[in-house]
Amino acid sequence: MKVGIDYTAAVWQGAGIGRYTRELIRAIVEQGPEFEYTLFYAAGQLAPDSPSLADLARLCAIHPNVRAVPIPLTPRRLTQIWQRLRLPLPVEVVTGPRDPLHASDFVLPPTRSGTILTIHDLSFLVHPECAVPSMVRYLTDAVPRSLRRADIVLADSEATRQDLARLLAVAPERVAVVYPGVAPRFRPLPPEQTEPVRRRLDLPERFLLFVSTLEPRKNLVRLLEAFARVIEPTTDDRRPTANDRRGGNTQHIIRNTQPVSPPHPLTPSPLHLVIAGRRGWLYEEVFATIERLQLGERVRVLDFIDDNDLPALYNLAWVFTYPSIYEGFGLPALEALACGTPVVTADNSSLPEVVGDAAVLAPAEDVAALADAIGRVVSDEALRARLKAAGPPHARLFTWERAARQVLACYRR
Repeated sequence: MKVGIDYTAAVWQGAGIGRYTRELIRAIVEQGPEFEYTLFYAAGQLAPDSPSLADLARLCAIHPNVRAVPIPLTPRRLTQIWQRLRLPLPVEVVTGPRDPLHASDFVLPPTRSGTILTIHDLSFLVHPECAVPSMVRYLTDAVPRSLRRADIVLADSEATRQDLARLLAVAPERVAVVYPGVAPRFRPLPPEQTEPVRRRLDLPERFLLFVSTLEPRKNLVRLLEAFARVIEPTTDDRRPTANDRRGGNTQHIIRNTQPVSPPHPLTPSPLHLVIAGRRGWLYEEVFATIERLQLGERVRVLDFIDDNDLPALYNLAWVFTYPSIYEGFGLPALEALACGTPVVTADNSSLPEVVGDAAVLAPAEDVAALADAIGRVVSDEALRARLKAAGPPHARLFTWERAARQVLACYRR
């Protein structure tokens, strides 16, 4: 069987869907030479020294049943041809006959093959205000069309499968949930491996960590407001702010009903917040909030962090914070758990499904509750110890090998 896979996200995106695609496809081809794989991707204006291209070249060199097919167009131009203009130019023109074809990033190209489509989330429908309007319009048009053509749909979580049924009337039996995995490099590390990264990145001794693209859906403005409360607790910390929203389902939420405690006396160094991730879209309010709250000396904004440094970064963090307002899966939270880092995350969408009982949950829209949760994990040594112990075994339930076996079963179907 000859399988075609859209590899465009893997060579263009360092994090998020790009990393998902690289890790999943690597795990699939490592299962053995049962199939031949053609990985096609938009290659126009792609830097020849791209690390992702080097990674792809190694994959093809190691596995003779894998070949890469660059398409000499940019992702934007290829999208215009295939999705906006809908030119009937099947992908087999460049890949040769393939069956099935796996589209790993929301939309299907024109094809004569049987089709498998991965839908990572429906944020463009659930929270359209958090994305660029042109992207919302494009996905609102292209994703339903692709779903109608797909023979099998893959979702990253049960929450996304339910969203597909609720919002786009996709029959649940058409959707297979394939959880992403955690690479083995995400694990507790000794100081001799983490401290060089601390020195190179000039990281403080104690810090909260956030890792993801800077965009409104990640809820960084409320995280900054909560952080300001944690480092300067006041008697009116329970007073709602303009960004607070009370009510809703509070199941699974661990709250601290007392005033936020000061840093533990055995760790008197000031608490900082480190934000690691590329600027995405509509990120300006994040920097405006840092200035408004006068947090410049306590917040470090790093750019994209190389994958090789991420395990050490998670290990160095005092607490990992991920208060996203919606996630199809939330891979950074799971990676932090794998490293034994205490996690505070939101109680919405797929996040409770991902972290289970190994993290503290709080409502994403409630700044006071978020501050309470962070403050408790920062100062409660017994809770920190429980979370550090619970994280790695929970994360080991999610493996790329398991995901690969599930996808291979779909290819055979």
